[in-house]
Amino acid sequence: MKRKISVTIDQVLLKGIDSIVDNIYIRNRSQAIEHLVNLALGEHKTAVILAGGPEGKIKIDRKFRPTVQVNKKAVIERAVERLRGSGFKNIYIIARQNVLTQIFNIIKDGSMFGVNINYVEEKKATGSADSLRLIKGKVDNDFLVVYGDILFKKINLDELWNDHLKNNAIATMMMTTSSRPSEKGTLRVEGSKVLTFTQKPKESDIYLVFSPIFIATPELLDYPGTSLERNIFPVLASKGLLNGHLSSEKELHIHTTSDVRKLEK
Repeated sequence: MKRKISVTIDQVLLKGIDSIVDNIYIRNRSQAIEHLVNLALGEHKTAVILAGGPEGKIKIDRKFRPTVQVNKKAVIERAVERLRGSGFKNIYIIARQNVLTQIFNIIKDGSMFGVNINYVEEKKATGSADSLRLIKGKVDNDFLVVYGDILFKKINLDELWNDHLKNNAIATMMMTTSSRPSEKGTLRVEGSKVLTFTQKPKESDIYLVFSPIFIATPELLDYPGTSLERNIFPVLASKGLLNGHLSSEKELHIHTTSDVRKLEK
């Protein structure tokens, strides 16, 4: 939610602010000030790791997808390190109780990684949107969301973040290509604007898909629906409020023991 305020700024600084208005990405003085403030606060950015859902579905042996080790380091450790490397110091982790317990045993309060970890317990699993909505009222600014069962070391989070700040969208999602689009959310795009979003279509000739990483404004949490992919993203796309950022690199999914073994090789 945006709020109208009144500020007093030195005339020389004001000229500098006006100079970055390009009428393309930054269309007016208010957007210019917001852009500069976001850059200045970059080291205090917020990220959310979504690791919710029924515990039985995300279990790998005696561990869960976020806590299983790949080359002697847990998936959640790698995620926190990667987020900290891009300036995300405030991190929320949403999951069921036993998953949170295992995660806490690995990363504690986050101080050893130079971040602040906030644990949010999901009491029941009803969908990705309901899980994310548990941070409503806790986050006031734009935030990044990553799913808890992926490795994303090569993904350029800084470019995604900067692209989001330049455009007037409720959410900006990472896009990659896939040879099996029916297993993911497919996107029809014009420029950076997502025109349609379809979750796991039965058939598709569109090979541009949603990588489970996106940035959103708090307004996203006000949209109804239990699922981000089935309810909210399609609505945002139909209203022109969903942007995409194409990545040359892809995330790596950790769903089974087989996935772990492949990555360790």
